[in-house]
Amino acid sequence: MSPRKVRLIADLVRGLDVSSARRQLMVSKKAASDIVLKLLNSAAANAEHNFQLPTDHLRIVSITVDGGPVLYRYRPRAFGRSAPIRKRTSHVTIALEAPESPSTRTTYGK
Repeated sequence: MSPRKVRLIADLVRGLDVSSARRQLMVSKKAASDIVLKLLNSAAANAEHNFQLPTDHLRIVSITVDGGPVLYRYRPRAFGRSAPIRKRTSHVTIALEAPESPSTRTTYGK
């Protein structure tokens, strides 16, 4: 899927916690929302399994969508010519974080 289409969905869920991002992606009618939802579920499962973090309190810190390789296909046109069709792909990177507990957070101020 083209990066332009996936970025619309990425901007929708950036900064949300995982549970509200899942709800937002489930009600979206865009085809890219299924791809981002699958990635979000995978990232949350990795955080739970590898780092023993609770998935309920995880938050999406950053989600970036970069262009991947482009597949070139050709469509026949009039007079024996051909026109290129560019099938674009995307690289999506997501970063989650667990909120700090209040006891470990240091606050400075008056």
